[in-house]
Amino acid sequence: MSKTATIRARVEPKLKNKAEHVFSKLGLTTTQAITLFYKQVELRNGLPFEVAIPNIITRRTFENTEADRSLVICENADDMFSKLGI
Repeated sequence: MSKTATIRARVEPKLKNKAEHVFSKLGLTTTQAITLFYKQVELRNGLPFEVAIPNIITRRTFENTEADRSLVICENADDMFSKLGI
């Protein structure tokens, strides 16, 4: 099947750059990533992920992470489990 349909969307440049960086690390082009997303929507007959409004703790965690605050750096998995008390 030939690919002739075009998708146009406006997004914030910073979001676009970050997403494209992730796609690159996964070995995907932006077109491949969008096609993958559309295929999953088709197969699941809906979004391929849960859509929810984060609670206050999750929002604060996101804000702190973005600002490089309250981060716990672990050397490896054992160090992480130790710091978590597991």
